Amino acid sequence: MIHVLFVCLGNICRSPMAEAVLRDKVKKNQLDHLIKVDSAGTGDWHIGEQPHKGTRKILESNRVSYEGIVARQVKSQDFDKFDYIVCMDNSNVQNVLKLTGSENAHIIRFMDLLPNEKLREVPDPYYTGNFEEVYRLVDAGCDALLDMIQKEHSLTSH
Repeated sequence: MIHVLFVCLGNICRSPMAEAVLRDKVKKNQLDHLIKVDSAGTGDWHIGEQPHKGTRKILESNRVSYEGIVARQVKSQDFDKFDYIVCMDNSNVQNVLKLTGSENAHIIRFMDLLPNEKLREVPDPYYTGNFEEVYRLVDAGCDALLDMIQKEHSLTSH
């Protein structure tokens, strides 16, 4: 089983959106028996809450389920369980590195999946209000991530 964890600040906007989108793509490619997806935040403000209403609205409009997604805080055990830890911005990367105490964790900067984009961090729609832009980035980045995982693990879609 391959485990993917998306990390943002509060785990109510960007990372749950990415979790829902990648989960949807994994299911549509009939890889859900091989790839499991989760998300977490570096902060603890929203633990137990469902995704932000803006995230829920954009996911609903794109027919992507967010069922079962609730905010949680990243924990040190996550670094043993997850094969890919995908951080939405540089402060998330720094916070995750502090938590692991290791530079060896398989941490990916989300925007590194989209080298042709000018942005180097996924903007936080909690502050910008632009959930459409974040969805566009997340959708494209999840395509790139799934492609990378399939190549690295020699997985084929059914």
